This record gives sequence, structure tokens and C-alpha cells, in this order.
Amino acid sequence: MKQYLFIADSFQELNPKKDTTLFMMRESIKNNVEVFHACIEDILFKDGEVLSRASFVKDVNNLKLDAAKKLVPLKAFDRVFMRKEPPVDTNYMNALHLLGLAQEHGARISNNPNAIQNFNEKVFATYFSDLMPKTLITSNIDILKEFYNLHKKIIIKPLDGMGGESIYKIESIEERELLIIDELTNSGTRMIMVQEFIEEIFEGDFRVLIINGIPFKKVLARIPQNGSFKGNLAAGGRGVAKDISNNQLKIANAVSKRLSEHGIDFAGIDIIGNYLTEINITCPTCACEIYDQTGENPIEVYLKENE
Repeated sequence: MKQYLFIADSFQELNPKKDTTLFMMRESIKNNVEVFHACIEDILFKDGEVLSRASFVKDVNNLKLDAAKKLVPLKAFDRVFMRKEPPVDTNYMNALHLLGLAQEHGARISNNPNAIQNFNEKVFATYFSDLMPKTLITSNIDILKEFYNLHKKIIIKPLDGMGGESIYKIESIEERELLIIDELTNSGTRMIMVQEFIEEIFEGDFRVLIINGIPFKKVLARIPQNGSFKGNLAAGGRGVAKDISNNQLKIANAVSKRLSEHGIDFAGIDIIGNYLTEINITCPTCACEIYDQTGENPIEVYLKENE
């Protein structure tokens, strides 16, 4: 019987109704695979090998793990899925270094840990700057002000954020906005991303899943609610599944080739209007919402194509 290891947050932190990692576990079990779970702190190097203290998943629906943890070399698993959510901090990066070594030793790891090291999720999108809205990455507050003066309505966000955290719409540069900018840039010493505001956000921030280099046919429009400009589900956005549009397919196809080249077999790109805004490769989500609303199963496709 095949055995898969999922490196993720603790079960207490995962939402059984909409967590894509748990969805992957359930689909793996349906395929007669034994599933194991580990947290980043369970990964270690010993006697020349990268190992994990792994817990057998007894009941994924009720979030039950075997109390005993087995110490198992990563290369002993048929697949290892790196599904820990950001922030990509020092501890996260150290784990990626070990996973990269395990990959050298023969472990089959998704997504490629070396690619996750190399590509900051927000900066990665700039490799496709012709598909993006006007974008600035800087720590310099004066340069940021110049960008604002040019566009008059902008979005600022940290490079290591997730789920809509610490994203601000700036429509004037007054004392309040200057305090926010100063905090995000750590008084002009920390880079942030600045983008022109795209009015089409109110029609949805579209999540497009790219599975083994192929865009999935259903997407999730994350629509801001209650006067907010944030579509992120974690920030209160409403998810509505739709067919992928021709423009979204064009953007996704342009991105997918580079993803495949770097061993990124499960990614989520974000599209607002006609623009690519982010490329998510650490722990892409929205598979549950797409399946629940359409009956089309992106995880079934993902696991089948990775047998």
C-alpha cells in the first residue's frame, strides 16, 4: 500500500469543511493510500538522512491521529506534500532546505522545495510583469509617494502576508496613511508591494488552480462583501465557482510553463479583471469550494495525474 506524508499545520488549525490539505488526505485515502501527518517541527536530519516524526491519520473527517509518532525517512514515503501555510519565516526556510536535501536523496516532494525557496509568492508574479497591473516593490517611502501621485488609488501589502492580512487601499497621503506606510515598510527599511487599484476587484478576485501545468476548468471568484475591497475568503469574501474565462485561461497558460519547469505541480494564481496579481505555491487553497459548488474535483485530477 502506498504511503503519503503531508507536512502541514496542526490538525487543530485546519478547517475540516474547507481545508484543501484535508481534502487531499481524504482523496488519498479513497485511493487506498495510507496517510501520515507531520508539522515542520517534526522534520529533522540525523545520521545522514532527512526524517520525519510522522503520525498515522486514523480518521481525517474527525481529525484523529495515532498518538504514537514514527520516525521515518522522507524517501520512504511514496509522496511528500509540503502544505504548511505561510508565513515563510526562518523556520519554514530551514525546513525547505532539509526537504531539498531529502529530494536529492530520492524523496518525491510536492511542491519542489527548492522552487518555494527561490520564489517569494508575491515577487514571483513579477516574472510576468506584462500580465500584471502597474506594480512597484520598494522600501523607499518617497518612491512610493511618487507611485501614488501617478495612480491616485493604490494597494499596499507586505511581501510575506496571506489571507488578506495587512493589505491597505490608499486614496490619499495624510497622517493616517503615512503611519500605515511607515509601519509596513518598517520606517523605510522593509520592501513591500504597491499596485494600482483595480476596480474589477468588486467583481471578484479569481483563484485559478494550475494542476501539473494545466489550468483547472473551474475557478473561484472571491467577491468582497460589506463594503470591503478584499476578496480573500479569510477576510470575509464570498466564494462563487465559475467556468474559467478565455482571458483567465490565457494568463494561466502563460504562467503554467514556468511552474512546470520548476517542479511546481499545484499552484493557485490570482486574477483581478485582466491582470495577474499573485502566484501562490506554498499552500494553494479553494479546491473545496470549487468541488462543493460544481462537483468538479481538482484534487482527484491532481492525485490521479501524480500516481
